Amino acid sequence: MKNIEVEIRSFISDEDYVRLVGFMETEAELVRDEEEETVYFSGENDLRIQRRSSGAKIILKKGNIHDTHREENEVNFHREDFGKIETILIGAGLKVEIRWFRKRKEFLWKGVKVCVDKTKGYGNIIEIEIMSDEGDVDASKKKISSLMKELGVAQTPRYVFEDRFEYYKKNWERLV
Repeated sequence: MKNIEVEIRSFISDEDYVRLVGFMETEAELVRDEEEETVYFSGENDLRIQRRSSGAKIILKKGNIHDTHREENEVNFHREDFGKIETILIGAGLKVEIRWFRKRKEFLWKGVKVCVDKTKGYGNIIEIEIMSDEGDVDASKKKISSLMKELGVAQTPRYVFEDRFEYYKKNWERLV
């Protein structure tokens, strides 16, 4: 089972957002174009729930948030149950750490998932992702790195994401 998410991401300018969306709309398959709300919970693991117009899901990712690969498991549920799931997790002692609101355009391009996001209070981001087996992680990293270069986007260093994430985490309620 392919349950290792291998991804790279970069912050992009408004101009690059427009350029990349235009490129993807002509060269890739649009998978979805939706607004999302994602709630991150406190705890040892990266546990979150997400609601979008087409449904909702609960996601558990192992490892650190900006790792280039980590195990990911998710379960879909009805969009209407999002509030109940949030209430259950809070009732179990978890606290809401962050709430994201983003506009996501997801494409399938050259066999990989490419997401171009506008995240309220955080910025524009491109992510290229492959779900992989543990033994294929290095090859997957090379592939997505090559595709990012092909798009003319430099990978944002991890420390930049970590700094911006910590700032957002402390200020998200004011930023959104």
